[in-house]
Amino acid sequence: MKTFIIIGAINAFLSVALGAFGAHGLEGKLSQKYMDIWHTAVQYQMFHALGIIAIGIVAGNYASSQLLTWSGWLMLIGIILFSGSLYVLSLTKISVLGAITPLGGLGFLAGWILLIVFAAKAL
Repeated sequence: MKTFIIIGAINAFLSVALGAFGAHGLEGKLSQKYMDIWHTAVQYQMFHALGIIAIGIVAGNYASSQLLTWSGWLMLIGIILFSGSLYVLSLTKISVLGAITPLGGLGFLAGWILLIVFAAKAL
């Protein structure tokens, strides 16, 4: 599905850009703790951007599947909630934002589970 390939590629681009910004623009401005949090956000965004691209490729080779569609959307929601909350937490140090992060993690997990179920049924 073209949509997921585009969404995944945009997120991969953003991950590289935000990683470079963190390494060069935030160096010396954030403590190591918040730099590590930023790095975690970048890593998880890239991992799941690649997952979304894979879903798009698989979806293009098989009949439309709600499992694949939901898997892709849940990974995107995971990126927004998980990585997004960590980016904002790093910049603002508002610790309550850490409560949002696990919801993104659940989105990631649910997305991967749906991909597993799809593979078990369709491949």
